[in-house]
Amino acid sequence: MDIRTNQAGIPGDTQGLSKEYHGHFSNRPEANLQKENPPAADKRFIQVQLLGINDLHGQLNVTRKVNGKPVGRVDYLAAYLKQRASQNKNTIMVHSGDMVGASPPLSALLQDEPTIEILNKLNYGIGTVGNHEFDEGVQELLRLINGGTSDKTGNFVGANFPNIVANVVDKKTGDPILSPYKVLKVNGIEIGFIGVVTTDTPSIVIPSGVEGVKFTDEVDAINRYVPELQKQGVRSIVVLAHDPGTSGINGENPTGKLVDMANGVDDEVDVIFGGHNHAYMNATINNKLVIQAYSYGTAFSDVYLQIDPKTKDIVSKKADIVTTFQDGITPDSEIKNMVEGYEAKVAPLVNRVIGTTTDGLTSLQNANGESVLGDLIADSQRNSMKTDFAFMNPGGIRADLDPGDITWGQAYTVQPFNNALIKMTMTGQQVRDVLNQQWGATSTNMLQISGLTYTWDANHPTGQKVTSILLPDGTPIDPNKTYTVVANAFLAGGGDGFTVFNQGQNRETGPIDLDAFVDYLKTLPTPFTYSMGNRIHRVQY
Repeated sequence: MDIRTNQAGIPGDTQGLSKEYHGHFSNRPEANLQKENPPAADKRFIQVQLLGINDLHGQLNVTRKVNGKPVGRVDYLAAYLKQRASQNKNTIMVHSGDMVGASPPLSALLQDEPTIEILNKLNYGIGTVGNHEFDEGVQELLRLINGGTSDKTGNFVGANFPNIVANVVDKKTGDPILSPYKVLKVNGIEIGFIGVVTTDTPSIVIPSGVEGVKFTDEVDAINRYVPELQKQGVRSIVVLAHDPGTSGINGENPTGKLVDMANGVDDEVDVIFGGHNHAYMNATINNKLVIQAYSYGTAFSDVYLQIDPKTKDIVSKKADIVTTFQDGITPDSEIKNMVEGYEAKVAPLVNRVIGTTTDGLTSLQNANGESVLGDLIADSQRNSMKTDFAFMNPGGIRADLDPGDITWGQAYTVQPFNNALIKMTMTGQQVRDVLNQQWGATSTNMLQISGLTYTWDANHPTGQKVTSILLPDGTPIDPNKTYTVVANAFLAGGGDGFTVFNQGQNRETGPIDLDAFVDYLKTLPTPFTYSMGNRIHRVQY
């Protein structure tokens, strides 16, 4: 898989940082990826190293490409982290959420326990939760952290490092579901860590995933607990935030929610690790170092701190974002053996071939907002439920398919959420209203479609961008007529802000989206060719 620029191609419409992006990232300038020399060590101060990752998503055995070179896989990531840790005895490994969820089969089929076991083996120091940790509900989140029994995998010991979150509270008690913060001691110095997760979580996770909990403002939560740390004599404070942001390679033009957080949190906070939008960030904002290291184990952040042992304050801070190129480093043998053990467990199911394609099938959207893989998935869902139309959220398409044989495991990696398909009836006007919801106040989220074509105009106001909708026979959609529609359970419940789906009537639950996808692939010729359907048209000026 090549990691390329997200070419949603919608000038004049904001590609919002509050949305996760899962398929493609910009090529990375190689000159900035090698380890830079840290500031000269001042013997008056204690030298501390924080090694951070975010948005791993259980991608333990997945190799991706950056600038044509292989990157990632957790055994290579482990080799990098261990190498860096060996250079400084005062090292803490940290993560800022989405370690699990939307995972490939290697982790997902084993309830994401392999990912936690590998973090345990790497002696992780602390982490927070991301929105995807809520995919299977709060109880499963707590089981992975605290240990417990699963009907699918049996007993699990849980994480052997603390996970913290300050802004997720039990609706009944008002208490945080996990410890809001934790103090770790390094060479006699106490460092306080506070965790938060994006408040967008309820709108991007299926409702059952967040049942019984409330998400509070991140800045308010952080500022609530800073004084508690100060009372304990802690003067070095780090925030682990599953919130989005990005910057230029040299820290220029920082944008996103992390910028607002850096400007809003207490000045006692020194460092903020981010996540969620799978981007690069390495900037100093309001005297706070703010970093994010892409995703999927393709990079990590190496944060270098100098702490005054007398005042306990961080007196200098600097970060490198390091890409985990596989060339020139040997994968860690211990972690490699663990990965191979997991692969053996899931191999009989994962390696089953279900189809063959002549061309690569990508989720990369063209300038109109359409992708060939989006077309294929939407077609599979419409075929499964025999509806007039199908709608697919692009965030649910987690990987591309390369030319050649397609295995069940690859199909799972593309659609890992196991959402049931929901058939419903909607009026033509409601279909138009749903399509117009693609352009929100702060972001654009282009649905992938089947059974209709439409034209949109970027110059029209929000809520009125769709100019025409046509049926397969070329006739306009009737706003007063009722049509059958299929969407996955996440979308059908109003996910990603598509609240008009909640107006759908006569709901019927169908198969899991992955099963519909696999069954559809089996019906196609061997090999098959799938090309863009030209279903979405943008007015050109």
